Amino acid sequence: MPGVARYKGCPVPDSDKDGINDEEDKCPNEYGVARYQGCPVPDTDGDGVNDEEDKCPTEKGLPENFGCPQLEDYKFDARKVQFVTGSAQLTKPAMTELDKGAQILKAHPAINISIEGHTDNTGTAAGNQKLSEKRAAAVKNYLVKKGIGADRMVTSGYGQTKPVGDNKKSTGRAANRRVEFKIAK
Repeated sequence: MPGVARYKGCPVPDSDKDGINDEEDKCPNEYGVARYQGCPVPDTDGDGVNDEEDKCPTEKGLPENFGCPQLEDYKFDARKVQFVTGSAQLTKPAMTELDKGAQILKAHPAINISIEGHTDNTGTAAGNQKLSEKRAAAVKNYLVKKGIGADRMVTSGYGQTKPVGDNKKSTGRAANRRVEFKIAK
């Protein structure tokens, strides 16, 4: 093995085996990468998602949310985002909750979201599919009017295919007329 005189003919040590010799490694006992001078990629908030991938690097979050907390952690209640039966018209409580959502998104400009529309089983499956897409679009349009960039949101509709409540009861149907929010890439 080639080496150097100051190490008695041995190579310069690499204690953490990261390929960066200890003389140049700022973290010689921790596996790291060259762009951080041998130190690990930082994880400022300690949530296990490194800062290069973390959309919320100063707040502990979840890996599946790209390092961001769940929207519910911000006191956002997606269940309150409801619609008038058979339409994509937001209810007043829905607008109040979406105002909170807009504030969260303004405070966290790196967060992008997926807006998924759903319906109850009133009407036809084809009609409900279109309605769910319109509901997701209505939420996106509302948030755009509140100053959130359209490019930060993607929408999709699932019609009546993913109920969360019993469609035989009015409370169940109301729960099914909803949108769900997910942190997106």
